[in-house]
Amino acid sequence: MASFTAKDVAALRETTGCGMMDCKKALTESDGNMDKAIEFLREKGLAAVAKKAGRVAAEGIVLAEVDAAKKVGVVIEVNAETDFVAKNDSFQGFVKNCARAVIDQNPADVDALLAVKDSTGMTIEEQLRDKVLTIGENMKVRRFTRYEGDLVAYVHGGGRIGVLVKFDTDVAGKDGFMDYAKDIAMQIAAINPAYLCKERVPAEVVAKEKEILVAQIENDPKLKNKPANVIEKMVEGRIGKYYKENCLMEQPFVKDGNLTVEQYTENTAKALGGKIAVVDYVRYEKGEGIEKKEDDFASEVAGMIK
Repeated sequence: MASFTAKDVAALRETTGCGMMDCKKALTESDGNMDKAIEFLREKGLAAVAKKAGRVAAEGIVLAEVDAAKKVGVVIEVNAETDFVAKNDSFQGFVKNCARAVIDQNPADVDALLAVKDSTGMTIEEQLRDKVLTIGENMKVRRFTRYEGDLVAYVHGGGRIGVLVKFDTDVAGKDGFMDYAKDIAMQIAAINPAYLCKERVPAEVVAKEKEILVAQIENDPKLKNKPANVIEKMVEGRIGKYYKENCLMEQPFVKDGNLTVEQYTENTAKALGGKIAVVDYVRYEKGEGIEKKEDDFASEVAGMIK
């Protein structure tokens, strides 16, 4: 018998938006495996792409900054227990110190960053311990990404989302480029594309999508008896839609849906008389993928009364 709980059913329902009985059946069919259950629901045409897999659950700040003189940028996440701490000037100053240390000293990873001494004469780890003692909350430097080159940084929602984008261009100093670059960063923040372009989508991901699409067609009474060549064309058409939804350069530009991001880039490069290519990007969302304990206040009070 499949092993899963009511909480698993609720989690699957929240992730996929499907009905409770469909979620229960999916977990039964997949022996309680959440990923297989999502795949089962998608094959049946009951669930769209599971977009809520990495749920925001922790507090703190995501900061993205670029040192234009050095042509170095960073996006970094530092977590705390409550959102009140994110508004604390001392905590914000610590996050900025961390970002500055990454830009200036290029540590290999978080452990290396913690060992860095900055202009205060203290290591980042010593500063972190000091903040924990003075502010009174547990804190953690979670992750960072550092780029070099022609960059733009964007922070949304007071540190909820941070984006860093790298370009290959010969028009970085021209009027209009930074407006374009900010547009690209804002698109990434808003739409959260999984890949830069369709060429960056791993072959195994495309193969799995095609497998799911074929299963959806086979489960559709109106489509399952179509000739093989027709089904193949339908699958290819739906793969094209997958690229438009998940790849930055293929997505409709948010400020003008008649253009893709790639077309907007080409138009801007032509207008500025040079070349522009989006090389890479990183998008952090505060607390994504971290499971946060949910307190049951009513039960806690009831327990105290007893």
